[in-house]
Amino acid sequence: MYEKTPPKVSGLLSMSDGQGIYWEESGSPDGIPLLYLHGGPGAGLGTRGYVTKADPDRFRIIGLDQRGCGRSVPLAADPQHNLEANTTSRLIADLEELRTHCGIDKWVLNGVSWGSTLAMAYAQSHPARILGIVAMAVTTTSRAEIDWITEGVGAIYPEEWDLFAGHAEQAGIGYRRGTTRLVEAYRQLMRHPDWDLRDAASLAWARWEDAHISLGSSGSRRDSRWNDEDYRHHFVTLTTHYWAHDGFCDPALLERMDRLRDIPGVLIHGRLDVSAPLVTAWQAHRRWARSRLVVDEAQGHGGRSMVEAWLHANDELASRLASGTP
Repeated sequence: MYEKTPPKVSGLLSMSDGQGIYWEESGSPDGIPLLYLHGGPGAGLGTRGYVTKADPDRFRIIGLDQRGCGRSVPLAADPQHNLEANTTSRLIADLEELRTHCGIDKWVLNGVSWGSTLAMAYAQSHPARILGIVAMAVTTTSRAEIDWITEGVGAIYPEEWDLFAGHAEQAGIGYRRGTTRLVEAYRQLMRHPDWDLRDAASLAWARWEDAHISLGSSGSRRDSRWNDEDYRHHFVTLTTHYWAHDGFCDPALLERMDRLRDIPGVLIHGRLDVSAPLVTAWQAHRRWARSRLVVDEAQGHGGRSMVEAWLHANDELASRLASGTP
């Protein structure tokens, strides 16, 4: 991996609707523009590991905390944040405002997990602005994917899912398993006026996420970011908001893959990814003429060898762009 260099430029960009979006730039000011889109929704840029996946001598690397998370303001769980205005179409508009602010004509997109959904959604809306896409742990945030990750995976982790669903049943909002969507119950809980109910729901969600993402990793693990109460609340608020609305992708992304037909792309996915089964990446690849699918047989929803494939894909794309190879 490349060195994690500090940002050369950063700021809080005031968007047209009054939101403040944190962004930062690393690498070469004259390099190929590259935009990194983080996961979640709501994970933020975190410790900035994304900058180590692109050559700082060849790329102008830009990252942002999507609205409502990280260092953007106001945060999703803040009463001042208009969550109803936080949609995929609005995130796409944010990216366009950032692109214009940075004086960029076209850029490469990197996206991980939810970031891959946003990358494809943005590219489908603005294909002329895309030089190429590298996506890891590919998702499209369809209803089938969300119902799987919140309910279907219970067939693999029944004891953890019982706790997850049981918490919603005991929260006093009228949820009963098998009658309504569990993700909608958690969306309601994260919007509840009682802080204690919201906090308990965020902890239950965090435990479930740690459980279903563990396969293909080094075993059971707890994400240390959950220790940050503010992070946990903003993350779960945004994730349940987007997931309960099927990622605000209508029509579904897989129905519009023809819009990417002239864009080169690399899709990197783990065979052992229980949270987001390989079938989604495979379907996207089948419908995307210039895409290449890289399947890591030993990994789940991320892993060192997948990260190496991500880095190599950026290197290859930089070489192709530099040589003028279509």
